[in-house]
Amino acid sequence: MSSIAFLDTGRTDTQLQRSYRACRTLNARHGKTFFLATRLLAPDQRPAIHALYGFARRADDILDDIDPSRPATERAARLDALAAQFTTEDADADAVLPAVLHTAHSYRIAASLFDSFLESMRMDLTVTDYPDRRALDRYVYGSAEVIGLQVLPVLGTVCPVDEAAPYAAALGKAFQLTNFLRDVDEDLVRDRVYLPADELAAHGVDRDLLLWCQAHRRTDARVRRALIAQHAHTRGIYDYARAGIALLDPRSRPCVTAALTLYSEILDRIESLDFDIFVHRARVGIPRRAAVGARGLAAAVWSRSRVGGAMKPIGTQPLLPLR
Repeated sequence: MSSIAFLDTGRTDTQLQRSYRACRTLNARHGKTFFLATRLLAPDQRPAIHALYGFARRADDILDDIDPSRPATERAARLDALAAQFTTEDADADAVLPAVLHTAHSYRIAASLFDSFLESMRMDLTVTDYPDRRALDRYVYGSAEVIGLQVLPVLGTVCPVDEAAPYAAALGKAFQLTNFLRDVDEDLVRDRVYLPADELAAHGVDRDLLLWCQAHRRTDARVRRALIAQHAHTRGIYDYARAGIALLDPRSRPCVTAALTLYSEILDRIESLDFDIFVHRARVGIPRRAAVGARGLAAAVWSRSRVGGAMKPIGTQPLLPLR
């Protein structure tokens, strides 16, 4: 049984508008690639997507943006408070939660998905290494796959939602694994390694060797081989997830295609850097982002003109619009 039970607190339209705008501002500030992709969605879809990602960003802030010298128990208490606010009138004390609650109600998003997300966030307080793929997959389910499952009802599908769900989860997973590869250096600073220890060990790599690479600002040949293997694994997940785009409502496909394209090209950039991730942070340049965005915008306008508002995606409910 879920520990979160959503409470409809009867908030006014003004309160909800303010909360949705706070989520949009949060995402515009923190996620350039993501925010660009959301611009390709229909206007009525964007607020809900911003709300769901705003909640994820809010939890990340608790984990990463406060003084790292403060004990894990303090951050755990803040995460518990965030979860508790779902079920009390105190949700209004947090800028993003009214919009998240409204989105969850409107699209009938399972509360268990938020539980799983918070469970993985709590793991970040105490878990610093993952012994094998199974352990990492448990974390990734809550930290990324559930995000894909949360947004799926907002995107809409041309089939039963359950048929599209594995692809949506896989895309969230691919995005997360891409982050893990790109951010090995940054994660080490936070005392975390998000790569399966047994798969690293198969190439003669352990945490000490990763720390040596970080200290010397170079990628050891053994580490490079291990990263190449992780890179190939992530590519395979993108290939699987790509097949799910055709199951989405046509007006959502340009957004998801753009997001998949830009995030997967981070892998291209890592490869072009010869996996020199301890010196360079892999990025997709502004001109390329603009080109993908322009192509996606043209596709979005075309798909909306064809649908003409007559098609109602499966599993969606109307949302409060942002004026």
